[in-house]
Amino acid sequence: MTDLNLLLTVAVLGGTGKEGKGLAYRWARAGYRVLIGSRTEEKAAAAANEITEMLGEGIFVKGMLNLEAAREANIAVLTVPYAAHRDTLESIKAELKGKILVDVTVPLVPPKVATVQMPAAGSAAQEAKQIVGDDVQVCAAFQNIGYDHLLDNSGVECDVLVTGTSKEARAETISLVEAAGLHGWDAGPIENSVVVEGMTSILIGINKKYGSTHAGIKITGVER
Repeated sequence: MTDLNLLLTVAVLGGTGKEGKGLAYRWARAGYRVLIGSRTEEKAAAAANEITEMLGEGIFVKGMLNLEAAREANIAVLTVPYAAHRDTLESIKAELKGKILVDVTVPLVPPKVATVQMPAAGSAAQEAKQIVGDDVQVCAAFQNIGYDHLLDNSGVECDVLVTGTSKEARAETISLVEAAGLHGWDAGPIENSVVVEGMTSILIGINKKYGSTHAGIKITGVER
């Protein structure tokens, strides 16, 4: 663990779902202080207790309401379904000022989740930026990671493309990606999130067609 890990507090908002819980597990294991947010405190506490039991003593994971988690965190990571995206952001945006918001949301619209369907703003991340305003740096990341391998110690054969409103915010987000045991790439400005988010529907379709559960992407031809 580094001093940075010990000082940094990450809130995983909507962290009781599979993706959020898996990311929270990975960051707690890496030494970060992790807050799991939810609309109900009981669900948040149950998720935090589950991760604590898996990792044992010496970690910091705490469950609380989304608003409280956003208030206490240095960086907030939004992992809610798209149907709850706007309402969640509206309820917490005042607590995000001066912070980085990492949006994991994909605008999936059932039942055609294998069809790319982007919102009027261009992407969920761009929509988030419109909602939270200029006082918040917004990045998009982790959309193409299957949750099934996050809640264990295995490697994940998938890279993470990070888009965002500034180079500095993207660099901070890539640090979180690396701490989770994944490879992150700076994929440019937040406008590029339309491609990354849309790729998720394509991967869902590939999974369905070829009988898999964790299709992903890898960047090749570039030295890290």
